[in-house]
Amino acid sequence: MHRRHLTTGLIIAVVAAVSFGVSGPFVKPLLQAGWSPVAAVALRAFIGGILLAPVALVMLRGNLRPLWRSRWRVLGMGSVGVAGAQVFYFSAVQRIPVGTAILLEYLAPLLLVAVAWVMTRRRPAVPVLIGSVVAAGGLVLVVSPADGGPLDFLGLLFGLGAMVCCAVYFVIAAQESDDLPPVALAASGLLVGSLLLTLLGLTGLVPFTASAADVTVLGNVVPWWVPMLVIGVVATAVAYATSITASAMLGSRLASFAGLLEVAAAAAWAWLLLGEQLSTLQLLGGALIVAGIVAVRFDASSEGVSERGSERVVNQRPIQTGGRIPG
Repeated sequence: MHRRHLTTGLIIAVVAAVSFGVSGPFVKPLLQAGWSPVAAVALRAFIGGILLAPVALVMLRGNLRPLWRSRWRVLGMGSVGVAGAQVFYFSAVQRIPVGTAILLEYLAPLLLVAVAWVMTRRRPAVPVLIGSVVAAGGLVLVVSPADGGPLDFLGLLFGLGAMVCCAVYFVIAAQESDDLPPVALAASGLLVGSLLLTLLGLTGLVPFTASAADVTVLGNVVPWWVPMLVIGVVATAVAYATSITASAMLGSRLASFAGLLEVAAAAAWAWLLLGEQLSTLQLLGGALIVAGIVAVRFDASSEGVSERGSERVVNQRPIQTGGRIPG
């Protein structure tokens, strides 16, 4: 992988992580006002998809045939990467501590390393193994999963489901496509995910409620649509477009490790906007995540070729990926 290309991809991945992380301080007031998580995510995805749609149409030059040719990829992104990840995650947090659910979901990079190891029968390079261990340790310190509460077995399964969906998201996002721009994949995937989440909510299988009451955001009383608009624009439209673009440039493995920065970014935003204190261990965890990403990046750049070659080998095996939302 060309070093300049790699560096650009990592910068875009950092922008994606910071954008995803901003959602916490703005979605929390909505949930406290009576919004159910699935309803909030469905509207968030719809806003993000609608905002990206005109850009996607311009990049497609009005030609929708690439979308049709990539329909299984789009369906996989919407159903697994957006809707599936959210449903599994919020199902998990109803049964196990939030920190544990986040930890399970963001073990997705380790799952990708393990799958590549099994499918290619090649042991990952030493920098990748070291980076995996270091980044996982940093993730544990940042989320502090031992925050009390029973570890319900079904909750753990839901958390593992979120992890699988997160991993599939990065695989789908990183797949090579000559004629489908990343923004078009992001827009269509978000709209499909929003539709599926809405249909799921209408079935009554999951809580699906909203509220038009004013909310308090950063000490100010504002209409409900203000924080939702921030989430839709920054934490969804910008975040998904940059995340999928970075994945296409970096490959699923490195992009998923860079995605761990979202956890650190969320903690940093909570500190800046809400005054929530960051512990020394959380700061150390953030540094370890960065160190793990650097180790994986070193492997990608030292090989002089993109990891996408190995991903093509994996993708040739019978792994069905459709055919997000981290967040």
